[in-house]
Amino acid sequence: MNSIELPDYADISEQINRMQLAVDASELHGSLCGYLSGGAPPPERSDWLGTVMAEPESISVEPDSALDRMFVATEQLIESPDFGFDLLLPNIDTPVIERGDALMSWCRGFLGGFGMSAGASPPLSEESQDALGDLARMAASDLAYDDEEADEQALEEVAEFVRVAALLLHSDCVLAPRHRRSLN
Repeated sequence: MNSIELPDYADISEQINRMQLAVDASELHGSLCGYLSGGAPPPERSDWLGTVMAEPESISVEPDSALDRMFVATEQLIESPDFGFDLLLPNIDTPVIERGDALMSWCRGFLGGFGMSAGASPPLSEESQDALGDLARMAASDLAYDDEEADEQALEEVAEFVRVAALLLHSDCVLAPRHRRSLN
């Protein structure tokens, strides 16, 4: 079991609100994950927020704040060989509609961060190309909610697909090139 954990969604949201950032916690986490998955050198811990939000000026994050802990945990979890990586979404007590919207927001953030980091033509396998296309379709979707129990199950399945898709893209753009360099 992994001892590295993301900070609580509410703590991240609170810090985002205090900093008056124009993003929600899930979208910001998605942006960070996308950026880390795209193959560009990881941003420095001290100025990752400005990099991920495409701000020309650095946005400082207080050491050991919720956003700082999110960066550190995400960077470690996405690299973890035990697949401990997870998405930052509202907790299970939050209505499924809000969690579904947060998942779509995470996907939009991921696509933006991935695009900034990977560029126009990243070296993707066919499977990763399909996963990226699926993430784009999800990010553009409007979810319909009809049956709470079925919706819960569907949201869990979609969130797991998104998690695996992010790991697959990270593998193609970060781990595979790193492995090729180590062979040379």
